[in-house]
Amino acid sequence: MVTWLDRGDLRLGLVPELGGRLLSVRHRGVELLWRNTDLLDDYLRGEYAPNSGQMGDWVNYGGDKTWPAPQGWEGPDQWPGPPGPVLDSGPYSVATDGDTVTMTSAPDPRTGLRFTRAITLLDDGYRLDLRAENVSSRPVRWALWNVTQLPGGGPVTAGLRRPEVVALVAGTGTPEYTVDGDRLVVPAQDVVGKLGVPGTAGWVTYGALTLSFEVDPAGEYPDEGSPLEIWLEHPLPAPLAELGDLDPPARIVELEVLGPLTTLAPGEVTGLSIRAEVREDDV
Repeated sequence: MVTWLDRGDLRLGLVPELGGRLLSVRHRGVELLWRNTDLLDDYLRGEYAPNSGQMGDWVNYGGDKTWPAPQGWEGPDQWPGPPGPVLDSGPYSVATDGDTVTMTSAPDPRTGLRFTRAITLLDDGYRLDLRAENVSSRPVRWALWNVTQLPGGGPVTAGLRRPEVVALVAGTGTPEYTVDGDRLVVPAQDVVGKLGVPGTAGWVTYGALTLSFEVDPAGEYPDEGSPLEIWLEHPLPAPLAELGDLDPPARIVELEVLGPLTTLAPGEVTGLSIRAEVREDDV
């Protein structure tokens, strides 16, 4: 079932059954997020089912979702997804209170976590309030990792506190970028790869959407200390064997915001808040 939030010119579409995803952000009828139209129609209807396996088995519906970090396949302290049958694609429960929709995952035995994604509609956008609770009987150490997928073809601009950018993934190459004073610019380009931004100032813009978030200067962040990551992909003639047979379905930009790595005793919680502003002059 799809849950819709409406205020003025803005409409949000959420699908709790599909990993608690925010799958549509429409402003005056214009869709801002990337959604896989081969899998979902304009009303976000499709077949929802938990998805597991290797990277090449992942069913990429699009939209905005939350994962645990660090990602990896080397041990129990890394999350070997996507796919992931609980946190990524499993059904979340849902509760609506005015302009806030709260979606809660089932306990994930792999990570020991239960996720909560609360999305509040604002006059000029929306706010994501994310929580990860340790529901296991053991201490765990994870970071929240929020991924927003947008249609490719434009530049990404991010604020910098310091000019520190790192190459994290080079599927077909490292994304090109420039640093101009206190700004990072990643131009549109056909590449499959990821940049990390340890020097982020806590905001990133793509098209009409600006994401703002707090950065803990004393925090330990995954991926060489990156509270912000930027992923680019485009369709390829064959899956990328070196990335687990990843098969990009479209030109996609991902804005990825991470919280600090946090050791959680049983019952403890870590959180991350992201404010998404829709800028009128760019819609």
